[in-house]
Amino acid sequence: MIEPIPFGRTGQSSSRTIFGAAALGAMRQERADRLLEVLLEHAVNHIDTAAGYGDSELRLAPWMKRHRNGFFLATKTGDRGYTEARDSIHRSLERLGVDQVDLLQLHNLVDEEGWQRAMGPDGALQAAVEARDQGLVRFLGVTGHGTQVAAMHRRSLERFPFDSVLLPYNFAMMAQPDYRRDFESLFALCTEREVAVQTIKSLARRRWQDRESKHFSWYEPLRDPDSIRTAVHWVLRRPGLFLNTSSDATILEATLAAAAEVEPIGDAAMAAVVAGHQVEPLFVAGRDGVG
Repeated sequence: MIEPIPFGRTGQSSSRTIFGAAALGAMRQERADRLLEVLLEHAVNHIDTAAGYGDSELRLAPWMKRHRNGFFLATKTGDRGYTEARDSIHRSLERLGVDQVDLLQLHNLVDEEGWQRAMGPDGALQAAVEARDQGLVRFLGVTGHGTQVAAMHRRSLERFPFDSVLLPYNFAMMAQPDYRRDFESLFALCTEREVAVQTIKSLARRRWQDRESKHFSWYEPLRDPDSIRTAVHWVLRRPGLFLNTSSDATILEATLAAAAEVEPIGDAAMAAVVAGHQVEPLFVAGRDGVG
């Protein structure tokens, strides 16, 4: 069983491993249904999807009809303007087949122009707050990628009291001094304000070297069970962090199995995985991508 802990100040007790439903984006319903059964086996009670994750919301809809009360359901809008974000929220509710989602997140809010648009007058934040006031969503969060995300999340929290943040966290990213500094500053603020901290890319190995073959995620993940276990334990050794699973569903069961038996692990063990598998940070200053 995966340990549940408080999801910030929301009153929700979420499994420390959250199902990243981007994995369902291009999946047939039968396969999605089988995959979602695995969540019950491991006591995962928190699902994170997004309007931009292909058919993910549609794949979740039949599951929500049967199990809505058993899951904290989060989605995202990538729109920056009020009207577009409002329409996106209503469309997500329709696609999910629910009257309310537990958490609505502003998706990948990192670039300056998008941030100013979303957070300003007639922006996406206004639509999100309106949806919360109408009872369509319960809580609000912000997500992002790249090397500037932690600093931008701090900025977002200074503008508005979001309930959660989501950003990359792994050994290779934290080996970059600037990213580590910004992450630690953000984490301290989130701890002080009881803001939930979700982490992504915990199992990332590097960007794909082979772009011709079919891949299940935009980056290459670690695959062998020992390395997965080490990477999962390295993230979850830190109290208060949540780990969102990869969009590559083929490593879901190994990830959940590792999360159910967390053991103390030092940097040396993780450094050995990094060296042995030639792990590289997905984001480097001046070379940031979006994913």
